[in-house]
Amino acid sequence: MELLSPDVLADAQPKQLAPLIPVVGLMLGVVLWLYGARGHRFWLSLGLTVAAGFFGLVYGPAYGLQPLVAGLLLAIAVGALALALVRVLLFVAGGVVALGLVGALAPSWEEPLACFLAGGLVGGLLYGFWVTVLTSLAGTLLAGYAILCLLERFARVDSVGLASRNGPLLNWGCASFTVLGVLVQLLLERRRQKGPGENKGSGPPPASPHAGPPPPPPPPPVPLWKKALLLLQRGAQALQRLFP
Repeated sequence: MELLSPDVLADAQPKQLAPLIPVVGLMLGVVLWLYGARGHRFWLSLGLTVAAGFFGLVYGPAYGLQPLVAGLLLAIAVGALALALVRVLLFVAGGVVALGLVGALAPSWEEPLACFLAGGLVGGLLYGFWVTVLTSLAGTLLAGYAILCLLERFARVDSVGLASRNGPLLNWGCASFTVLGVLVQLLLERRRQKGPGENKGSGPPPASPHAGPPPPPPPPPVPLWKKALLLLQRGAQALQRLFP
């Protein structure tokens, strides 16, 4: 399996593609790679709405509907249900990933349904982690395709031949950048969560103008041997009073 497929690059025709399209794709890929998990609801709703609109435009006439009407109605319906379908889509994505991993690591194990269900359950339980992984992977692939298109457009590089000859190398590169994107997103999210707390806890609270003088500091703790000596002195004084 090739993550940066030569067939996709051949269909895209980078030489005839407007330069603005791969530039926008590269920018979107970087944003997804950095902040995909934080705004995954927006990206999911946007992607499903656009995909449903194109599907309605293409296949609407086959069901007796005007293309624009079918695309608009389908886009609105899927966009309204997008957030409710997050768990289902993540379950399906986890199952597909589990099937791919088992097929690559243990091809002789013929239990596809069990692999799919187990991967789907893991995907549902580890919701935040898998959202981070999927957004990082999507951003890496989008940026990778955009970079190859820009290289063919401006550097005269045969992107289709490059992807065909260096498929394993590109796969390892995409996997490495995906892992790096997951780490970067987790670090940014951790800093974002810790930022307000650190700002609130830094420095003493401002003093009120009507408050009185601050209370005196507590006395330093008395060592134990001094306490014992004081008790002995008091006991000796009490004995002297009783037996003068």
